Amino acid sequence: MRVIKKRTLREFWERVPNARPALLAWYAEAQDAAWRTPAEVKAHYGSASIVPGNRVVFNICGNNYRLVVKVHYNTGILYIRFIGSHAEYDKIDATAV
Repeated sequence: MRVIKKRTLREFWERVPNARPALLAWYAEAQDAAWRTPAEVKAHYGSASIVPGNRVVFNICGNNYRLVVKVHYNTGILYIRFIGSHAEYDKIDATAV
């Protein structure tokens, strides 16, 4: 998959350094993936939540943070839409970010 906006991840781990290893691991796995359906994402990440709008919510760093991506399965592109704590996640609409 092609991951768009790694800068969003970098900006987050600069604020929250303990998230860096988990985000780099997720990024590497996502780049190597070839997900064509939400079921394929779920098979790889059992704790991921598939939400409307082609969004997937990943639990990062032992479920301390949430990462929301928009997936274009037909083109193999992941757009990073949000990364934050649970409290920050609760303030957004994951289907619309």
